[in-house]
Amino acid sequence: MREGRGRRTAAAEGAAGNHAAGGEAWLQGTKRLLDVVARLRGPGGCPWDREQTLASLKPFLIEEAYELIDAVDSGDPDKHAEELGDVLLQVALQARIRDEKKQGGFDHIAGMLADKLIRRHPHVFADALARTPAEVLRHWDAIKAAEAGEASRPRRVDHGIPRGLPALEKARKVQGRAAREGFDWDKVCDVAAKVEEELREARRHLRGPDRKALAEEIGDLLFAVVNLARFTGVNAEEALEGAVKKFVRRYTIVQDRIHRSGRRMKECTLRQLDAEWNEVKKAERRPTRKRHSRSG
Repeated sequence: MREGRGRRTAAAEGAAGNHAAGGEAWLQGTKRLLDVVARLRGPGGCPWDREQTLASLKPFLIEEAYELIDAVDSGDPDKHAEELGDVLLQVALQARIRDEKKQGGFDHIAGMLADKLIRRHPHVFADALARTPAEVLRHWDAIKAAEAGEASRPRRVDHGIPRGLPALEKARKVQGRAAREGFDWDKVCDVAAKVEEELREARRHLRGPDRKALAEEIGDLLFAVVNLARFTGVNAEEALEGAVKKFVRRYTIVQDRIHRSGRRMKECTLRQLDAEWNEVKKAERRPTRKRHSRSG
């Protein structure tokens, strides 16, 4: 065995115990959380917590995940810690239910995860080389396929992608997987041209009676736009979220302007509303002038 490999193997075996200084406090907090959840689920515990099942907890997990994303976007570390804790509670509750069913609880799940991380990071815990994130992903995909016994045959490009994943993210994932296998554009201008092509095809169906065909073409257009975002390193979900926030901000200002003028939105013509909208856009783009006080 080479010296380097020996060091890597030792690192893998000791991965769980490398946080000795702060680890004890962290483990104490984890144990306290698990004890609290066990009490809530146990005899004399909380009626609401006791009646929950894996199925009944699904909507709460989704809700808490979105609230955590909002907290990340807020930049508030205290809010982020609180929402991260709420997501952890969902994990702890589901792990407790598994434990009650003798299916393996929190420790079992955490151990499985640690084993998987070590196994899928041979460039850290073994002798494989991965100098770029792209090489890391190729290793990950190959190991994942081998684990599933699929190393000798092609894997479906949507394999393992959750059915309920938002379509924008699902599109990005399948496009990324295809790109890693070489099925990708060479130039960004080609990707943009594909967007324009799909837009032209959608336009051809705008006045036609076939709504199904129009929906299909709009879907192709959206898929091409997501691909343009992926190719240029833009997160399509975040870009669309930013556009929604911008629209809401501008529309709210238009509503306020109309209200202050003594009118109602429905009483205005589209031309008047469009004029108000353009004024709001101009105001946003207008550079803010700094006032300089005179000295002396």
